[in-house]
Amino acid sequence: MITINRRHLLQASAASLVLGMPHIARAQASEVKIGIGFGIGFLPTFLLRELQLVEKHAKAQGVDVKASYQSFSGSGAMQDAVLSGSVDYGVYGTAAMLIAFERAKGTPQQIWGVAGVTTLPLVLVTNKPNVKKLADFDAKDRIAMPALVSPQMYALQIAAEKEFGMGQHDKLKPQVVALPHPEALNAVTGGSTEVTAYFSSAPFTQVALKNPKISRVMSTTDIYGGKSTFLAMGATKKTLDANPKMAGVMIAALSEASQIITGDPKRAAEIYLKVEPQKTMGLEDVQALLVELKDEFDTGVYGIKAVADFMGRIGQLKTPPARWQDAYVPALHSRQGS
Repeated sequence: MITINRRHLLQASAASLVLGMPHIARAQASEVKIGIGFGIGFLPTFLLRELQLVEKHAKAQGVDVKASYQSFSGSGAMQDAVLSGSVDYGVYGTAAMLIAFERAKGTPQQIWGVAGVTTLPLVLVTNKPNVKKLADFDAKDRIAMPALVSPQMYALQIAAEKEFGMGQHDKLKPQVVALPHPEALNAVTGGSTEVTAYFSSAPFTQVALKNPKISRVMSTTDIYGGKSTFLAMGATKKTLDANPKMAGVMIAALSEASQIITGDPKRAAEIYLKVEPQKTMGLEDVQALLVELKDEFDTGVYGIKAVADFMGRIGQLKTPPARWQDAYVPALHSRQGS
């Protein structure tokens, strides 16, 4: 007969507790799910993942989290993921975020802006030497952009309203075709299709403008009269209320990512090429691009009021926010914005 005395029982219990402690510690770290996309505009989020910046800044705030990342293509898919809870924080365009902010206002599903990610300018280029402004396009010309609902479309509509007058924002919409960036670039530089213009983003803008047949028509900097947020991070009220410190953590993490891009473009370029290997761009090319765009990665948000007011004029928003701060978390209000 086997007997277990009290001493052996206590030793066994202590051992079990010691062995179980690592599992308990790991279980205490909560997961924060972040939705990201593709392209150099998402570089700050690539740095968050590769350098574990969310974990770093969460720890500084006394929060134990483990960040996971999921990639999406387009604002629609990203917003669906944020609203459904598939991800906690998502990075996408201003217009889509404003629509979700208004539609679910006062509910746990209301989307709030958390931080800017990039103000990379979008540039309308053409292969027609006589085109200097929108009015120079004729009815046969086609303008390529990545989607019919995109930051490029809103920029084109606002530019059309300025050039052709109130109520004329959709004047060129029938001439827009949706093409992925590589296809749009090939179409406008090849010159053998009806696509004579392309509303581009980096690095495709830089590649296109190296072609002597391609010229710049306008950019979002021209359209908005300065910087405009291309991508921003958003989250539902439910997510933000569940962990009030995380908005500040995200802002701090994205701020450090922006500082790395500005202060150490080689390191940032290496991380970009690790995440998205390029056939046409080497390390020196990406580094040079980041030096050129060093002022375009920022947690501040810009052009929000201009987009919101336009969306109000065309009926997409019933009550546009009076200030950009009205649609963004208080932790960001001290940053620059418009």
